[in-house]
Amino acid sequence: MKPLDPFDSNIKLLSKVLDLRSANQSVIATNIANSETPGYAKKVFEFEQELQQAISAKPGTLTTTHSRHIPLAPANISSVTGVVREIEDKTGIGDENGVSVDMEMMALSENELLYETAAQLLKKKFTMFRYVVQEGK
Repeated sequence: MKPLDPFDSNIKLLSKVLDLRSANQSVIATNIANSETPGYAKKVFEFEQELQQAISAKPGTLTTTHSRHIPLAPANISSVTGVVREIEDKTGIGDENGVSVDMEMMALSENELLYETAAQLLKKKFTMFRYVVQEGK
């Protein structure tokens, strides 16, 4: 750990996960809000694979040699942004709206659980820092 950087990589990772989960929550909420809108295309926020690549990336591998080259993987955790994709309707229902409120509510619950887990882990990290700063009191 660098002396001027008190936050370890786990805190940075958990902070990024909270940001990404929050963005995912917004996409899911938008799907639920538009579940009755004819022609609305369901959207999904994908970031897990990009985050996994950033976590497992080894320094010095697969670098670009020019600023206009497309990177093969995120350089670090802070550069993970995720992407919102539209899913075309395959239900065959006349309004061309493929949003299932039940499925979106399940996705919302799962995302909320994962968000809360990351928040609790981050809270424990900061509690440990506070304990150290207060010299074990």
